[in-house]
Amino acid sequence: MAKALMVCSGGGHLKQLYTLSSRLGVDPADQVWVTFENGLSSSLLADREVHYAPFVAPRDLVNLAKLYSVARKVMKAHTYDRAFSTGSSPAVAVLPMAASSGARTYYIESAARADGPSMTGRILQQLPAVQTYTQYPAWQSKRWSYAGSIFDEFVPSAPAAVPSSRVSRAVVTVGTQEGYGFDRLFDALVPLLHDVDEVLWQVGPQDTSRWGIEGRNRVPHEELCVAMREADVVISHAGTGSALTAFEQGKCPILVPRLARYREHVDDHQVQIAREMQRRKLAFMRTPESITPRTLLNAANRAVSTVHPSPMELSA
Repeated sequence: MAKALMVCSGGGHLKQLYTLSSRLGVDPADQVWVTFENGLSSSLLADREVHYAPFVAPRDLVNLAKLYSVARKVMKAHTYDRAFSTGSSPAVAVLPMAASSGARTYYIESAARADGPSMTGRILQQLPAVQTYTQYPAWQSKRWSYAGSIFDEFVPSAPAAVPSSRVSRAVVTVGTQEGYGFDRLFDALVPLLHDVDEVLWQVGPQDTSRWGIEGRNRVPHEELCVAMREADVVISHAGTGSALTAFEQGKCPILVPRLARYREHVDDHQVQIAREMQRRKLAFMRTPESITPRTLLNAANRAVSTVHPSPMELSA
């Protein structure tokens, strides 16, 4: 029986493709994954066939060769009739191989790209056999079709509980990517959350000892979900995966975009994510300096509900 190939990097790319798989009509038993190995992939994909790809940095020819080796082995393992990706580097290696083997091949640009395609998208749009989709109708074109968004599954709502008058539990999460700190956020939040009874700090590899907080590099996905669900407020960098996790737990998070000029990320795509989430009334977009006690209460007294959007219909 033919399988469906699911290809992406980690973090938000993985969270999106995993969540979209049901709308794409792909049964979990038919899925074969190529992605990065981390806490999120180990948790989400525990019951599925997974082949872990090496992370490929710019000009990293050694790991690029390893990635192509993994791709060739995966292609030999099964017959595939479909292949899907939400980016990033594994897509460039695997999707062309899938297309050349006869699989219907789809690239769905990450919801992080509200203004146009990523570098991966610009590469794959050159291949006629790869069908390309945007999650934003504003930039659909002859080459880029629109079939819906990952965020169609969520709508703003009022919390079921009595409105909060005080924030007693909070979750702060900034992802796990190496090489980028987020000093501005910690500078702002540590004094602001001083009187909060319980705060879970998921800080990635950054050393936060100078702020006097016990930060955790990685929090298992299920534990993070429980912590968000039980928290009054969630404050996060504006990563797609972190935002989706908060929405799934019914939270309207405060999203703080990382900015390239402060060396917090490679570019400013998180501004696009936060702006779109605020437009949909699913989150508050803030700079670190503009978060106040009132902001915390406003977020604590808003909620997000999950709905059942239409299937994502891609061309045959």
